[in-house]
Amino acid sequence: MAEQPDETRPDDTPSYEAAREELVETVRRLEAGGTTLEESLALWERGEQLATICQEWLDGVRKRLDETLED
Repeated sequence: MAEQPDETRPDDTPSYEAAREELVETVRRLEAGGTTLEESLALWERGEQLATICQEWLDGVRKRLDETLED
C-alpha cells in the first residue's frame, strides 16, 4: 500500500504512522482513567479498530517484501 502525502489511503483509512500515533494516545487515555464507562468503551472500540488498521498495514508490507524476495 503506497502512502498518500496526506497520510491517508483513498478510503480515508489512516496511514500506519497516523493509526499508531492515535492508538498510542487512545491507550494513554484509557490508562489515565477518569473517563466514564461509555467513554472508556468508545476508546476501547476505537483502539481495536486502530490495532486492526496497523496490522493490515504490516501484513501488506510483509506480503510485498515476500513477493519482492521471491523475484
